Amino acid sequence: MLDQNNELIAIRNLYKVFGRKPEQAMTKVKAGVGKDELLAEHDHTLGLKDINLTINKGEIFVIMGLSGSGKSTLIRHFNRLIDPTEGQILVDGVDVMSLGKKDLEQFRRHKMSMVFQRFGLMPHRSVIENVSYGLAVQGVKKKERLEKAAQWLETVGLKGYEEQYPSQLSGGQQQRVGLARALCTDAEILLMDEAFSALDPLIRSEMQDQLIELQDKLHKTIVFITHDLDEALRLGDRIAILKDGELVQVGKPEEILLQPATDYVEAFVKDVNRARALTVETVMQPPVSRITATTIGEALEQMKKLPEDYGYYVNDDGYQGVVLRETLEKAFAEDADAEVDASVWEPLDAISADAVLETVIPETLETEYHLPVVDEDGELQGELSRSALVEVLGDTTTSEAA
Repeated sequence: MLDQNNELIAIRNLYKVFGRKPEQAMTKVKAGVGKDELLAEHDHTLGLKDINLTINKGEIFVIMGLSGSGKSTLIRHFNRLIDPTEGQILVDGVDVMSLGKKDLEQFRRHKMSMVFQRFGLMPHRSVIENVSYGLAVQGVKKKERLEKAAQWLETVGLKGYEEQYPSQLSGGQQQRVGLARALCTDAEILLMDEAFSALDPLIRSEMQDQLIELQDKLHKTIVFITHDLDEALRLGDRIAILKDGELVQVGKPEEILLQPATDYVEAFVKDVNRARALTVETVMQPPVSRITATTIGEALEQMKKLPEDYGYYVNDDGYQGVVLRETLEKAFAEDADAEVDASVWEPLDAISADAVLETVIPETLETEYHLPVVDEDGELQGELSRSALVEVLGDTTTSEAA
């Protein structure tokens, strides 16, 4: 979890009960009455039960669960489209429940934008008018808002569609308009409620790619609702899983996959293709086998302390290749004071920490060495072993890949 000083949204002890007398029903809920019993015997619906979570600035926080789990109910509390029966909603330290009508309007216009499942576009307005609508509500002058809207349309790949109408666009294009409209207001927080679930699988995947690409540039705080675990694992920096209005686990994607907190979560994740969901970073070990010496003699002394008969050679220019103990011993016999150079190390392609495991399985199986993991500057970050892959993926996955 990110540092608490980075906290943007805090939900504390949040309850939502739907019915004619929710306050009375709350006594039953706190006495331990479950969702089914509350409905059958007391004619009230338990939407959310004692939700506590924090969302950090600049992260994609995914809230997921099956139909009826309470995920859409929860996200609508953030901008008070729904008021809680009990509990606090703090955004940037401000208690949203304390806002009066005017302050709440300003909060919704400037702090949060929402992207809906069914696009939510106005059919009688052109694409650029739809995108600029939030700015119009904010009182921004027409010339400025149209210029800004045009920029966002270009960003989401819809330059040239400004004067089209929603009915003339495909579903994927309409959702891009919805995303551009949400971004156009420059709100700090994006609420995305099943935003891609109405799209065909290929278009949905493209929209996920675009959201990841935009987030790399914009660093917005995004609260993303989905019922699709693969989507959650692909998009989320952290994931919250709801069941019957209760929060059952919050964690990074790899924690959800590898350390399920309950039988429910374990059943939820058991059929996930881990090779497609996990990255090298989640499996790699620290780079123990590092050789940094400048002379053959010093390099051999370092090699003798390593667990393997090889090491990764690293100099001021970063990772260079793999050095074998046998090669160093031969070079030592000729000249122990000679400098370590390209004649000593062998090429071994490095991999990236953010590479998906599926893409590196063939390389892992084809080499007898652990694969070096480097960052974009060529600095050694870790090493990936075949045994670590087998442990996290299972023998079946790696043997099939082979």
